[in-house]
Amino acid sequence: MTNMPDPELIQLAHYLQGLDSERVNPASERLDTLSPLEIAKLMNREDRKVSDAVAAALPEIARAIEAAARALGADGRVIYVGAGTSGRLGVLDAAEIPPTFSFPPDRVIGLIAGGEAAMFRAQEGCEDNPAAGAADLAALDPGKEDFVVGLAASGRTPYVLGALERAREAGATTAGISCNAGSPLARQSDIPITLEVGPEILTGSTRLKSGTAQKQVLNMISTGAMVRIGKCYGNRMVDLDATNEKLKARAINLVSDLAPADAEAALKALRATGWNIKAAILALKSGIAPEEAVRRIDAADGHLRRALEALRVEV
Repeated sequence: MTNMPDPELIQLAHYLQGLDSERVNPASERLDTLSPLEIAKLMNREDRKVSDAVAAALPEIARAIEAAARALGADGRVIYVGAGTSGRLGVLDAAEIPPTFSFPPDRVIGLIAGGEAAMFRAQEGCEDNPAAGAADLAALDPGKEDFVVGLAASGRTPYVLGALERAREAGATTAGISCNAGSPLARQSDIPITLEVGPEILTGSTRLKSGTAQKQVLNMISTGAMVRIGKCYGNRMVDLDATNEKLKARAINLVSDLAPADAEAALKALRATGWNIKAAILALKSGIAPEEAVRRIDAADGHLRRALEALRVEV
């Protein structure tokens, strides 16, 4: 934990007073007098503002999707950096990518101030150290092929700013997701994504609307990037990693539906292709051998639609 000199601490207090995410919300000034149903209704009304805030940032989010797809479609990585709730959201999004899209876990990475322990117990002082953020990112040896996304509701978290400065020095493309206009994070990012959700119903508790907005944007960036690099066909997860019985059953249903074929034929094709869903679909739709289907999917850079079109198979 850092020990900021008193004048700087007072200056920071004044700075925070000017942030939307720290303002008192007039709609919830009597929060402690509300019934459970009234609390739920109030939160529901306030959460409706999240979608509008995200909608206002869609052009920047689209740029972030393209930057992420460019990184992941080549040899680069997407690296999320955050502290507290923002950091946990980044780690959560990164953790969901391998099972959903059969993607290597070292290609989408979440860094959180305080390390793994901070996922389960708050390590609040860790966010105050920009050198720690720079060091944690430097340990990943970032380069110009990477896309680094800073997450900070306030837009001024030192750990995140330190990491983004290191990313820019390394030539990486950067984005900053914050919930306050004109933030240092926005100024330091190639792609500033500002989500103006307004003050929280519990003053300063940015795990609420701010966290919800950040989660929505992370969903868009990671899912959009995966779509762009061929990890789906239509709106189906044809690259999921069938690592348990439920996912194997889902894979059978995907192949059955998209080939189309009965469940027995789908299972046979999946086993013949090493549970490669896209190759199983290609083999069944085109009649080519399973091993040739695997080769053609690889040749199409993982895009099932491209592989089907190359064989002039109806898509």
